[in-house]
Amino acid sequence: MVPRGTPTGTARAATRRRWIRLALLVAAVPVVAALSLAVGADAIPPATVFDVLLRPDGSKAAIIVHDLRVPRTVLALAVGAALGLAGALMQGQTRNPLADPGLLGVEAGAALAVVLGIALFGVDDISGYLWFGLAGAGAAAVAVLAIGSGRGGSDPLSLVLAGAAVSALLMALTQAFVLRDADSIQAYRVWGSGTVMGRGLDIFHQALPLLLLGLLLAAVGASGLNPLQLGDDVARSLGQHPARQKLLGIGAIMVLCGTATAACGPIGFVGLTVPHVARALCGVDYRWVTAYSAVLGGLLLTLADTVGRVMAPPSEVHVGIVMALIGGPVFVIVLRRTGPVRR
Repeated sequence: MVPRGTPTGTARAATRRRWIRLALLVAAVPVVAALSLAVGADAIPPATVFDVLLRPDGSKAAIIVHDLRVPRTVLALAVGAALGLAGALMQGQTRNPLADPGLLGVEAGAALAVVLGIALFGVDDISGYLWFGLAGAGAAAVAVLAIGSGRGGSDPLSLVLAGAAVSALLMALTQAFVLRDADSIQAYRVWGSGTVMGRGLDIFHQALPLLLLGLLLAAVGASGLNPLQLGDDVARSLGQHPARQKLLGIGAIMVLCGTATAACGPIGFVGLTVPHVARALCGVDYRWVTAYSAVLGGLLLTLADTVGRVMAPPSEVHVGIVMALIGGPVFVIVLRRTGPVRR
């Protein structure tokens, strides 16, 4: 996803700055992870966190760190990276700075599929959630692209409108199934708000192969996103295959977003906000934007989860709600800066 060195001195300097900034972001990951392990209803001093990580002694602090905070921190980093990367791919595929897996129906499709699995097939574990989530995310992505694309390729305005319509329909169907089945309501309540609370490392281990597959697809297709920004016809004249590139991108988005949603529930706005920060740091080259977005997504979601623990003590605010509080104003700011999306 990250390009090799470039020939001119100015370009080499720019590349060096991008590497330095990316390295600083990666270095921030253990710092944010340590903060996540220390902060909560029971605050634990960093020295104690470090000590019980190396030498678990069965104390209350060790149990909190190992059994509760390590799994949710690891999962927040992984899911945030997946959603940030999926958002960058979605914006690159659609040439739309307002594109987001949630806004374009992918998360709604995964949510409906998981609810159908709960209500109709009695699925009650993450293994089942993952496959239903993947199927739903893929079906929603294909539907939105089919509705919002014409002969000339993907139209940004049409994709947004198609995504809004498909999302509304899927969420209405989701609520209908939830309301008709009392058991589904209980299973959906916590999952549907979007949270990493109460998840174990077993969920991360089951989701990891799929997340790695999505990362691989994204890495293969990231370099082809740059020609797509010029339009399908120009990309084709440069020797690219827009249809193949979009299929690869949709596959990566489907796997990343479907897996993340199945593991933690629908968490919006990560994919919208993170690519804008990434472009501000590294420019518009999608080989860099995708790499930055993955790291920034993990950092953002972990910080949001940490903030949610102390917003309303002694209770916690789920990370999906915290991201909505963050993402709503950011969406308005981005919309005002970019202006209306035109054909």
